[in-house]
Parts: sequence; structure tokens; C-alpha cells
Amino acid sequence: MKRRTLLQSFPLAALLPASLWAASQQDHDNSMRTATTVYELRVYHAPPGKLGELLARFREHTLKLFEKHGMKSVAYWTPVDEPEKSNTLIYILQHPSREAAAANWKSFQDDPEWKSVHEKSEANGKLVEKLESTFLTLTDFSPRLA
Repeated sequence: MKRRTLLQSFPLAALLPASLWAASQQDHDNSMRTATTVYELRVYHAPPGKLGELLARFREHTLKLFEKHGMKSVAYWTPVDEPEKSNTLIYILQHPSREAAAANWKSFQDDPEWKSVHEKSEANGKLVEKLESTFLTLTDFSPRLA
């Protein structure tokens, strides 16, 4: 290699370790963010004949309020087969951390708009008979969620 070519390559070589370090830090930051992310699986069991009203409350109000309070909706499902088909709503929320989930739920439940929606939607009876909540983390082999 000619001396001139070697000298010209030094500035680039000097920057290379710094750029590799910055990239590794970005990967580390992303993995730390992912490591604290939690998913909350929620299953709502509605009283007989109330699933439609529960779905309407979610469709018209709850999703907007979740977003307002920092809860990211991942997906919502209803079962295909009976007996769950006529009374079950299943969904997953994403939270930055378990602590954020607790704070998000508290702010959601304290929101005057939610209190009003909840009260009005249950004027003719409760819409949720039983609620199950499970916090989850992705495994190292799971496809990443957006």
C-alpha cells in the first residue's frame, strides 16, 4: 500500500471504532427498551346478552381513552366457538414497563370521561362479569411486534 493511501485512510479508520460503538449503544438502548416492554393480556367475560354493548363501548370510547393514557392497543379478538363466542372479549395492550402499566391504568380509571362512559354504558347492568389480566414479556425467539 502506498504511504499516501495509508495516510488518507487514517481519518476514516479513526472514526470507524466510534461509529461501531454508537451502533452498539443504539442496539443496547433498543434491547433495553424491549426488555422492559410488557404486554397485558386481558380477557373480559360479559353477562349473557351484554357482549354487543361491551364491544360498542370499546369501539366508541375505550380505545381512544387507552391511547390518551399511554396504552397501546395490539389486537382485539372474540372467540369463534361457543360458549365463549357470545360472551368473551380478549385483547392485548402494550406498556413501556410494568410501572407504566400501573400508572396508565390509574390515570385511565381516574379520567372523568371514562367514569362518565362507564356509568352510562352500565345503566342497564354490568358489562363485565369477570376480568382476567396477565402480564407477559416476549421470548428471545419471538418475532418482534411493531
